Amino acid sequence: MTIRRLPPEAVNRIAAGEVIERPAAAVKELVENALDAGAKRIAIRIERGGLGLISVEDDGGGIPRDELPLAVERHATSKLQAGASGDVDLLNIHTMGFRGEALPSIGAVARLSITSKARGAEGAWIIEVEGGALHAPKPAPWTGLSESGARIEVRDLFFATPARLKFMKSERSEMMAVSDVVKRLAMARPDVAFSLEHDGRASLRLSAERDPENEGRRARLAAILGADFAPNCIALDQTRGDVRLSGFAGLPTFHRGTREHQHLFVNGRPVKDKLIVGAVRAAYQDLLARDRHPVAALFLDLSPSDVDVNVHPAKTEVRFRDATLVRGLIVGALSHALAGAGHRASTTTAQGVLHAVRAYEAPQPFLRSSLQSWGAAEERLAPGDFMAPSGRVETGAPMFAEPSPDLEAAIHQAVNHDPEDARFFPLGAARAQVHETYIVSQTEDGIVIVDQHAAHERLVYERMKQMLSNGGVRRQALLIPEVVELDPAEAESIAARAEELAQLGLVIEPFGPGAILVRETPALLGHTDAAGLLRDLVDDIAELGEAHALKERLEEVCSSMACRGSVRAGRRLTAEEMNALLRQMEATPFSGQCNHGRPTYVELKLSDIEKLFGRR
Repeated sequence: MTIRRLPPEAVNRIAAGEVIERPAAAVKELVENALDAGAKRIAIRIERGGLGLISVEDDGGGIPRDELPLAVERHATSKLQAGASGDVDLLNIHTMGFRGEALPSIGAVARLSITSKARGAEGAWIIEVEGGALHAPKPAPWTGLSESGARIEVRDLFFATPARLKFMKSERSEMMAVSDVVKRLAMARPDVAFSLEHDGRASLRLSAERDPENEGRRARLAAILGADFAPNCIALDQTRGDVRLSGFAGLPTFHRGTREHQHLFVNGRPVKDKLIVGAVRAAYQDLLARDRHPVAALFLDLSPSDVDVNVHPAKTEVRFRDATLVRGLIVGALSHALAGAGHRASTTTAQGVLHAVRAYEAPQPFLRSSLQSWGAAEERLAPGDFMAPSGRVETGAPMFAEPSPDLEAAIHQAVNHDPEDARFFPLGAARAQVHETYIVSQTEDGIVIVDQHAAHERLVYERMKQMLSNGGVRRQALLIPEVVELDPAEAESIAARAEELAQLGLVIEPFGPGAILVRETPALLGHTDAAGLLRDLVDDIAELGEAHALKERLEEVCSSMACRGSVRAGRRLTAEEMNALLRQMEATPFSGQCNHGRPTYVELKLSDIEKLFGRR
């Protein structure tokens, strides 16, 4: 076959297919251009999910008249500067966009118009591109957001490539994608005001925050992620080397069913990076059930030369120079912040209880028959007799049982306080045990209901992890050392980590080319598949540079042992034991949820209880 050059129109449309695959991608590129232009207000209007109209207007610096034709040429950009030698450094990117492909790609498949008034210019100019055909700039009236700025309108997206239209989803789905893009960019820039309209109806209005670093960022995130996010998140701000991690992470009991509520930003750029997602999962691994995911907004700032944002045409993926450092910072910062939250649980746990509780109004026939029965029974009762409703409290039963001699000594050693003074502790003073499963305590302004098994399970688990960390991992020698065959490169990488693995209880040594000899395994794992474990570790080291599979397995064993060794439901506790359990929960990290991610307690304020009974 003869090799031929493609016509420019075909080249532009192929490029458009890589950069602009749906309306949301066009919105992303245009809003990023507005941010790079220094905009502080950005107004977006959408019609028919973006297929009819996309309008992005900003109050940035604008584009001078003589640069408008260049703006719609491929690979023409103001965001990359050539050095003295003429070379352009693509590994030192400080702007959101830089490829110079967005506007020409949009113009190749749609009807594009750019109206701009540059800062200091006397008038505005407009340039139009229709299906790749460029028209000369001409004067235009200016009614922008400020004295300078730009308004870019994209009409009839993909009219020049009708085949692409067949793959578009419904207008509602396309609009949801547009909204998601705008929200992510708005989370990254709380100092910028955003508005989004769809078919004339306001979908999003966000004013600029005065304090974009701290409370302003929290307020912007709450406006987008929901009012529940602000009271149920923990602030992060950690630095390791030249890398800084900031933002907010949700409490373990504030979780969702998908990862869509995890928002990750690298140098202000929204990204979807597997390494960061994996690090978040690792930090929450023993705090959440497998099918639940935390809510988080994490902002990673590092030198542009240490991250490659030129991996994907849409710039949604990045590659780090030191991935191990980044992962370690994320896991460490999240773990430290979550440990600092102690026993704190999310407010949504109590809200869920309140929503579940409904005042029960008995049917009138039932009430009449009950009253008649009660009246007949009352006549048969002798004065002073008492009849308790079935299934409630046994007459004469003590409020608390005698102390159980086999309850863990650690609980008995907890410092006891005057029950009246204990009301002022976060989890209050124990008042009763219900169904030998739940502890009811009184706080200064409400009540707390504790699941005794779940709470004690977390206490035992954290103690076992501490022992594991302080005393090392006990090892068991294999009667016959096992030889595991691996790829030579894999065997070399795992052998280089022999010292680290020995601290975790796995003793290995090279055994010729492409083979590893396993001599000892962690005693906690019991009889284990050494070959399978070693292959998992090889995968970890290849992807992340660290051996996480072994740590996770050890923690899973500790979790299982803690579950079996903790106070079971149905166990009657004394008042001293219940109060000791509450005090230990207050002093133990992560005690707000059990090892499976379920809450260990629910707190109801007195005002909430009063609402249930119509007092408020």
